[in-house]
Amino acid sequence: MCSAEPINCFPMLVNILSNTFLRLFNSTARIRIWSEPFYSIQSPEIKIDFFFICLSYMMILAAGLPPHFAVSSMEDYKVKSMH
Repeated sequence: MCSAEPINCFPMLVNILSNTFLRLFNSTARIRIWSEPFYSIQSPEIKIDFFFICLSYMMILAAGLPPHFAVSSMEDYKVKSMH
């Protein structure tokens, strides 16, 4: 009924137990559950937006790192420190 992986088997177990209890109380309703352990993006527009947000973040990060190392080297030069 379910695979051996616990992440897939637990929702099935909950579904079976819930529907069993509903049948015991003579209910006609049924509970359906599903498991989606990993968030998936279906829309291509969202994928493109997510890509450009990540790209922008990486470009800002890449633009800020070289000045950090340059300032650090200049301060070391001013105080005449050695590594």
